[in-house]
Formats: sequence, structure tokens, C-alpha cells
Amino acid sequence: MLQDDLRDDTWLSDAQLARCARADAAEPFSPIPTQLVSNGEYMPIPQTEDQQRVEARAKQLADGAAKKLGISRRAFLAGAGGMAATFLAMNEVYGAFFDVDQEEMFDSSASEEKRPPRHLFVFDDQLHMIRQSVTGTNRALRALAQGYPGAAEFHENPFNPGGLLDELGGAWTNWNPALIGDPMDHEIFHFVNFVKSLFFDSQMTVGLLSNITGFLPVFVVGIPPKSVKEARDNFEVLTADQTVGVRNFVNKLAGSQRLYAHGLLYPGRPNLFEIQRQIDLNKPDSWKGYCVSLAAKHRGETDAQEMHAWRLDGQDAYDTFELIRKYQIILQHERPSFGNICIHKGFAPTADDTPENGNPEDIPKAARDWPTFNFIIYHSCIAPVLFYKPEPLNNLLSQQPVLRDGVPDIRWTTRFAQLAQDLPNVYAEVGSTFASTVITFPTVWAHIIGQLLKYMGSRRVMFGSDSLWYGSPQWQIEAFWRFQIPERLQEKWDYPEITEHDKRNMLGLNSARLYHVGSTKPRKFGPVPADWESRIPADLKHLLEFPGFASDNLSKMKARYLAEGATPDHTRYGWVRTRV
Repeated sequence: MLQDDLRDDTWLSDAQLARCARADAAEPFSPIPTQLVSNGEYMPIPQTEDQQRVEARAKQLADGAAKKLGISRRAFLAGAGGMAATFLAMNEVYGAFFDVDQEEMFDSSASEEKRPPRHLFVFDDQLHMIRQSVTGTNRALRALAQGYPGAAEFHENPFNPGGLLDELGGAWTNWNPALIGDPMDHEIFHFVNFVKSLFFDSQMTVGLLSNITGFLPVFVVGIPPKSVKEARDNFEVLTADQTVGVRNFVNKLAGSQRLYAHGLLYPGRPNLFEIQRQIDLNKPDSWKGYCVSLAAKHRGETDAQEMHAWRLDGQDAYDTFELIRKYQIILQHERPSFGNICIHKGFAPTADDTPENGNPEDIPKAARDWPTFNFIIYHSCIAPVLFYKPEPLNNLLSQQPVLRDGVPDIRWTTRFAQLAQDLPNVYAEVGSTFASTVITFPTVWAHIIGQLLKYMGSRRVMFGSDSLWYGSPQWQIEAFWRFQIPERLQEKWDYPEITEHDKRNMLGLNSARLYHVGSTKPRKFGPVPADWESRIPADLKHLLEFPGFASDNLSKMKARYLAEGATPDHTRYGWVRTRV
């Protein structure tokens, strides 16, 4: 790009540009950004003192390692050694969050001792994909994990348009290195990528395919549904039937149970027909519900009235639980995990402090009233959608944070962990909660996992990646295995050290116990064959609404396509602040 062309690619003034430099022309000192990069729509803040220390230390380590290895610094930073150098620098400045040794800069085999063991049993408790006729859903989540400079229609962090900083000083830091440069086509969340990302690009042994009951206020636009059919036709990104169809196909291919499937909870007596239909037709392995979703019906309500949010200890839920309990007994041998009730709580769309919006106050009564059920609370009730907003982050970084019964208060999560302490059938799942904090807000994740372990123990915490939203889960498996709560936080707040046994429990053994998995030795599970794509039967393609196979959905597909439109990829170059 010519110098004269630069003004066309930014909204910064000439005076502001004079105080910046092109980020793409700057020498890459670190695989992880060490200062804020602006996309040209706002003025980047100067590099912080801590960021300068990380960059200088990473550069120093890289220079020494590259010279010793006889390669350029750029070549070194592009490999595994460069990531090790960056983790080392981050540990020195921010605290010992990641298990990494200096030897990893020089010998890739040295990383083997720090990486997850090759035969580690991993049960990913929360997976997502979307039906083929849906192309625009949740692309912002993938962009969030991809980081700057983004792809497709995203030219700024979609969850942080104001450019607020994460703990490392970035406004749009990459989470998953495998996503860098990915063009984000419209197939990223579809079936082929689902199988490839999970069974070929990660060491996941077993997974649980989840789904969404459709209408989430604020996050979803449109007319709220009045019936299950309206929710399924207009809002569900993957139906209960499609979820089970994928489960059955994968397990048949592998010759063993590599995939489990959720049924969808539509609570209330008027919706019992749908729960019965799923039981008769699909026999789901467990159930997924969203209290915040408009999915429930009160007794006596008709299809002329909109569905509404619900709570775990309310009459709508109890009417549904009675039917599930009945079949939990009938199907105890065929579906031994039928009583696992997985509930989305957290990432609240509004500030309302209610169980319907996601707070944990309805959990204790429900857990005591239904002791044969396991209540697995997805996202561990984390209230903030992300931690870019200063208040929740600053509280955890403060020397004198606001406390809840002796520990820093993480909105709803601290309350949840303390309420669940004496409820043995309540579990914490960490999908998205972990992914959204471990790289960009490691101190936040240290407090979250510290409190979950302190109050609930490692046998009641479940790993979930929320993939495919953030790409293949391998980066999360690696980060989960390497992460450690710094000793200063352990000592100050009485958080336990995370042992290897704890990590094995959380990454797989706990879910294996709750889902009655027969073996936790990965070699006991059959592989998905390399030619699996050629074996997709026509009936599954029809079920998943592949183009040309779902004639009854063609008009729906066309309408969605026209509504989304063709989005041009306007490449932008970023800016970094060079003068105060």
C-alpha cells in the first residue's frame, strides 16, 4: 500500500495518524499482541508499562533463542518456541499462570511433558453446530476468538466496540491461534467442520452435542415464539431431532459411543407433548435448558400467548421434571444419564438479578426436590458477558476487592459456588467461561476456577469448550492442562493448587461418571474413518437441511440467504500508538 493511500483506510485524523504507526508493518515481537491495535476507528492508547515489559522480555528471549538455533527471530516467533517465549514473558510480568519451561524454546519435544498427555481422556461437555440452512448465526463468537485483524464482515471486536482493554492490554486478542487467517466462510459451524474440528483436529475422546431452545432476549431479534413449532422453525439453530441424527451417525461410524446428545427443554404442562415426542423418537442422553430463553408455558396457556422465561424451582419446570423422572426409571439401563439436567445460566442479556435471567437462587430448592437428577450448570452462572467493562475486572485486580463471604465477588459465579457447596448433585460447567478468560483475563479465570475448586471440589467441575463457536477445542484443552493458579492468589484467598488429578477429573473423568461411559481409555474408542464424509447418508443430509436435500426448507433457506446478503471483505490495516 502506498503512503498516500493510508488515509483512505482509517477514520483517524491526520493529526492522530501522525502519532501512530501501521501495525502490519511493525516487527512482530510476540505471537500474542503486547499493545492495543486499533482498526482505525478509534485512537489506540499508548503501550502500558507492563506490556512494554512483556514485549521487551519476549524480544530478549527470542533473540537469544533464535541466535542459538541459527534462525531469524521472525522464524523463531512463528514456531512453538515463540509461543513458549511469550508465555514465559507473560508469567514473569503477570504471574505464573502457565506451566512452561525455557527448554521449550529450543526443543519442541520438551513441550511434550507440559502438553496434555497423548492418552488423556477428554469428555467435552458442550459442543455446538448449526443446521446447513443457517449461515449467519454466532459468527461474532468466532470473530471474537479469532482476534485482530478479523475476517469477513468484522473489522472490530464485535463484543468490545468501545475498544476497552483486556488484562493483557489488548482490545481484540486472539484466543485460538489456529483461527488466525481463517476467512470465516459460511460453513464454519456446519456438519463437515464439526466432525473435522472435533474428531480429527483435537484429542477429544467423547463429546456432548448441545443445542439451544431458540429465543434468547437481546441476543436474538424477531417476534418471540408462541409455540414450540415457532421456536423450532424460526429460532433453533439445531433441532433436537438433528442433534440425535448427528449422534447416531457418528457413533455408527466409530463403532462406539463418541458422541452424546441433548434433548431440548421446553418447560410447562402445555409443552409436555414435545418432551414426550423427543423421548419416544430420540431418547436423548440428557437435557439442555435455558432459563432465560422464552421457552416455557404456564398451565392453561395456549398457542395464542407468547412463551416466557422460567426458573428451575417453578411449576413449569416441575411439571416437566415429573415426566423426565418417570422415564429416568423406565430408561435407566438404555439411557443411564437421562436425569442429567444441563442448564444455561450466565452471560446475562440484562442486569436483572433474577433466576430467570441467570442468577443461581433457584438451584438449591430444585436440587433438593429432585435428588435423582444431576443439575449441571453451564457457564457456572458467570454474569458478565465479557470482562472488558472496567467494573467487574477492576474488582478482581484490586488490592481491596468487594468480597462475598471472604473471597472476591464474581457476579453470580461466587454466589453459585457457595450455594452449591453442600449440594452433591449440582455441578459447574465452564464452557465459554474458560475460553473467554484464560488468554485475555487470566487473573479472572484464576479466581473463577479457584472458587469453584474451593467450594465444590474438582469432582464437580466439568470441562466444556462451547466449540465450534471458537474453532477446534484443542487450544482450550492445552491451555486447561497448562494453567495454574499463581501461588500469591492461592495463599491470599485459600484457593487450592490445581493438581494433575484435578485436571483429569475436570477434563473428562467427571463427565464419564455422570454419563456412565464404559471406559476412560481413549484407545478403547473407535476412530471416525477418514472417508466419513462420503458415507453421509441421504436421510441425514435431508435432516440437516443440506442444499438440494431439504426441499421443504428451500424457501426458508432462500429467505435467510437474502436477509443475510453477500458481505464484502473490506481489508483494513491497523494502527498502533507511537507518540503520546
